[in-house]
Amino acid sequence: MFKKVLIANRGEIALRIIRACRELGIKTVAVYSEADSESLHVRFADESVCIGPAMAALSYLDPKRIISAAEVTNADAIHPGYGFLAENAGFAEICESCDITFIGPTPDMIRNMGDKGVAKQVMRDAGLPVIPGSDGVVGSVDEAAAIAAQFEYPVLVKAVAGGGGKGMRLCRDEAELRKVFGMAQAEAKAAFGNGDCYIEKVIMNPHHVEIQLMGDKYGNIIHLGERDCTVQRRHQKLIEETPSPVVDSELRTIMGNTAVRGASVINYLGAGTMEFLVDRDGNFYFMEMNTRIQVEHPITEEATEIDIVQEQILIAAGEKLRYRQEDVIMKWYSMECRINAEDPENGFRPAPGHISSLYVPGGPGVRVETAVYGDYTIPPYYDSMIAKLIVKDRDRNKVIRKMLGALEEFVVEGIPTTVEFQKTILQHPDFVSNNFDTSFVDKRMVEKKQGPAIKIEEKK
Repeated sequence: MFKKVLIANRGEIALRIIRACRELGIKTVAVYSEADSESLHVRFADESVCIGPAMAALSYLDPKRIISAAEVTNADAIHPGYGFLAENAGFAEICESCDITFIGPTPDMIRNMGDKGVAKQVMRDAGLPVIPGSDGVVGSVDEAAAIAAQFEYPVLVKAVAGGGGKGMRLCRDEAELRKVFGMAQAEAKAAFGNGDCYIEKVIMNPHHVEIQLMGDKYGNIIHLGERDCTVQRRHQKLIEETPSPVVDSELRTIMGNTAVRGASVINYLGAGTMEFLVDRDGNFYFMEMNTRIQVEHPITEEATEIDIVQEQILIAAGEKLRYRQEDVIMKWYSMECRINAEDPENGFRPAPGHISSLYVPGGPGVRVETAVYGDYTIPPYYDSMIAKLIVKDRDRNKVIRKMLGALEEFVVEGIPTTVEFQKTILQHPDFVSNNFDTSFVDKRMVEKKQGPAIKIEEKK
């Protein structure tokens, strides 16, 4: 087992990893930028090292600074969390060359699955259903138009690297494709350092469903059920739930076994997620694989009562998976709301600033993961998510009611947040009745410039 783990991340995921290590008896090292000197992950780790100024490129995204911090503190493993260097194959290789264990898959797995074109081809060869589209990178707009003509519009231009909607454009006809293709390439180049794009057919009115996978060094791979991530705004997830309202036990078994088959082809190691689109007829299509822990992993932990982060660490240390597929049981319904420091009334503009007062909800079946506190100032340099609110109960309706109650108790004063907007979504009759898809928020909940189209009624 590791003696000391350095956490190459910040915020709530850094705290989550610190807690997991503490329960395993492992010492921890926090790294932080100058902007994060007052952050909780710095306070609660056993050791901490400042690795540079506020800009992520000069701190959290600088492999040399992180490796130096690991060497000076004698850390024998690095957990990258999610974001930053979590899916950077070069960083994983540097860790290997410095005899430091990277808590994640191998560099080749990261590299191949990080290239969506390669990943799609690998999974197609493994017999997984994939979304129709180009076989790989599309080099020019003329080539893109020729490929798109083989399918019925609309199509998507998508970056082969990264995610979160960067380098992605919806095209309803050839004229629109020719207009936005270069924009998508430029945005992808700026965001990921790779401007390569490919073409993909649009699956109409789908649910976004991902399968949580775990694999060890001995060829054992299992899935932990699915998460529904359909409620998104501009391809950024807002609410996740498990089980998915469109996946029954039969489809869960089929999708889970399919994902395991795909992961087995590459002998996947550690925690990973295979993402699919599911249409109204129950057909599902592989989109991509994430070779890291996901933001929404806590709802799977709550539903299955399996600690995914601890399993990650144990697997990286060379231990076998502690669970067989038959041990995985969906015992609970669980839901997560991402609480962002954003202003829904002004186009969801990021709203960093000083939190004058904070109260987080509690009670049975309520879990909050956050690194903010009262009198804390949110820096403007990083992601706007400030907390994850997770609840569990015996069925979906009870989970929705519990989440509404927990959001009612979630008090953040001093900055705008998305708490009220989350409540609006949860009370929408289409959400409650499962009459929604990935376009739900952008089409029905948000006006282009004025934020929410539906308002919460004032308390009487």
